[in-house]
Amino acid sequence: MPANHLQALTSPQMSSRVTVLCTSIVGEVSRRLCKLSPKRRRRIHDMCIQRSPHDTTEKLYTKYKEVIMEYITSVVLPSLKDKHDEFLLRELVIRWSNHKVMSKWLSRFFSYLNRFFIKRNSLPSLDEVAFTCFQDQVYKVTKGKVKDAVISLIDQERGGEQIDRGLLKNVIEIFVEIGTDKMDYYKNDFEEEMLKETASYYSRKASNWILIESFPDYMLKVEECLRKEKDRVVHYLHATSEPKLIEQVRHEVLCVYSSQLLENEKSGCCVLIQEHKVDDLSRMYKLFSKIDDGLCRISQIYKKHVTVEGTTLVKKTDDVASNKEAEKRVVVGLQEQTFVREVIELHDKNMPLVNDCFQNHTLFRKVLKEAFEIFLNKTVAGSSTAELLVNYCDNILKKGGSEKYSDEAIEQILEKAVNLLGYIYDKDLFVEFYRKKLARRLLFDKSANEDHERSILTKLKQQNGTHFTSKLEGMVTDMTLARETQADFKDYLQCNPRTNPGIDLSVTVLTTGFWPSYRSSDFHLPFEMTKCIQAFAEFYPTKTNSRKLTWIYSLGTCNITAKFELQTIELIVTTYQAAVLLLFNDSDRLSYSEIMSQLNLADDDVVRLLQSLCCLKYKLLNKEPNTNSISSDDVFAFNSKFTNKMRRIRIPLPIVDEKKKILEVVDKDRKYVVDACLIRIMKSRKVLNHQQLITECVEQLKVFKPDLKLIKKRIEDLINREYLERDSENLNLYRYLA
Repeated sequence: MPANHLQALTSPQMSSRVTVLCTSIVGEVSRRLCKLSPKRRRRIHDMCIQRSPHDTTEKLYTKYKEVIMEYITSVVLPSLKDKHDEFLLRELVIRWSNHKVMSKWLSRFFSYLNRFFIKRNSLPSLDEVAFTCFQDQVYKVTKGKVKDAVISLIDQERGGEQIDRGLLKNVIEIFVEIGTDKMDYYKNDFEEEMLKETASYYSRKASNWILIESFPDYMLKVEECLRKEKDRVVHYLHATSEPKLIEQVRHEVLCVYSSQLLENEKSGCCVLIQEHKVDDLSRMYKLFSKIDDGLCRISQIYKKHVTVEGTTLVKKTDDVASNKEAEKRVVVGLQEQTFVREVIELHDKNMPLVNDCFQNHTLFRKVLKEAFEIFLNKTVAGSSTAELLVNYCDNILKKGGSEKYSDEAIEQILEKAVNLLGYIYDKDLFVEFYRKKLARRLLFDKSANEDHERSILTKLKQQNGTHFTSKLEGMVTDMTLARETQADFKDYLQCNPRTNPGIDLSVTVLTTGFWPSYRSSDFHLPFEMTKCIQAFAEFYPTKTNSRKLTWIYSLGTCNITAKFELQTIELIVTTYQAAVLLLFNDSDRLSYSEIMSQLNLADDDVVRLLQSLCCLKYKLLNKEPNTNSISSDDVFAFNSKFTNKMRRIRIPLPIVDEKKKILEVVDKDRKYVVDACLIRIMKSRKVLNHQQLITECVEQLKVFKPDLKLIKKRIEDLINREYLERDSENLNLYRYLA
């Protein structure tokens, strides 16, 4: 360019000189890719600051685009024309890199255009012009071949071949950069087709794997494929492709065959659970948690499996209990204990699966709970699971039952037993049975360890609340206070020897509201026992004046010395049994009616007492006639010839099944509980329809699952008692009556 270029630009050849300047700069930048001299920058600046009519900025801007187009047409396109596959990609990367460098430096030299002319006229910037030229002349011509070449290389890599990942990364960047980071070119011109090819590839693979691979091996292949696809995104694909790419893979290899995989009879989900394949189950959870309905399907299979296992335990116990032969009765009792132990083992086996393999997911906790509720609320061997669980705990807590376990083991057993209670609907039934068993352990000194008794109550309180264990805790506390009272009574007798009856007396004072209800009677005590009662009755007012003593003789025990012709034996009997035997100190023979009148007991009680003394294992009395049943015509006499190898024996009473009585008590209490719940709801809501009232009542009753018939009967009863009334216009609507 001559030094007097400003004057030359005013001539008619100005347009050609502009072209020469642009071509010179573009050519030099494209060849040298380096900084031009400041002298040329000043020339451009001088050309742009001329005043009209010599202002060349618009023509310079136009020629800038024309020269770049010419450069692409004459240099870039010929270099790409005959190249294919990887060679095409390499050449395109080089040309795109050169084009970006050229565009960068040209925008610096023509920066005056960007800062003033382009901005003032709202025209595309020089960079945009350069990018647009490359888009129109190069990218749109080659994008199809480039896309196919890239997808071909990806397929080769999936097939196990080594490819140039750096090259692919550079090509992918062209798709991204050519759209100035709007991603439209990348998505429309490459990603859509790439995802379709990915789906097609894995569809073919999955159709082969499903025929030859087991479920665990299939999952390993899926896991490896997902890992490799993520690796491809890291190395050359754009990050936005990862979720779409992984979704395509999951759909083709998992969603399409999910039912076939999970329900495989030889290696499916149920088999993995049965064989406790922890690693495979964890992998299954991880893979299927990412697909729609995946976890739901697994959870239903898992629920069905646990339900079947639990129901099998119930059926096995029922089969043993169905044998009514006498010699099998002990076995039945042992089988019932085995049932609870096997249920605990089943729970222990499944909890690690839920916590570890299924990552403690709420869905699996829910289905495990539902499965256990299904079979734990069935009748097992004629008994409720609540009763069996109480018997199991009683066997652990009483003397002789826990000696084979360490304290730590007992704590774990009790913890597991309490966890099972969470699946049982009739928790109030559990409490009532447990009160009975606890009372026997405490009153008859059969509890092995008071710390364990308190420990299980603490666990029950944590799970079910304070109200659940308040009476049970009161029973344990009563025993502690009773021991203190007994110690004070002994001190009292020592200080008042005249009051001492001469017989060792131990009295356990109980709080009526805590303990099960026991029947009291106007039993006629023997004279020896009467003196003991009087002694304690004189002592107790010194301790408190606010309590009234009611004597429950049916719970008492006595140690008496019986002198037979051949030996003297110490007998451990109940208070009633002792009273019967003491009658024979004054009489050789007594009829049934005489015994009944002197003791003032009910007919059923007398029959049980006499059966225990003359019809069972230890025949302390002789009966005429000599039969195994008791009738009102029988006559009894002391068996002075009785002998036994033991010097001390316990005389048991015939076993009485208290289950029926407990069930009656529970049913009666449930009526009060339902009444209170209904009144509480209606008092707060004032007006409520029938279905809403029943729904809220069921939701609030936590200690048992109420029968809908019971709720309806209690509603009718409350209406009759004028606590509620039906709306005159809508009979399904109830109103609370204050």
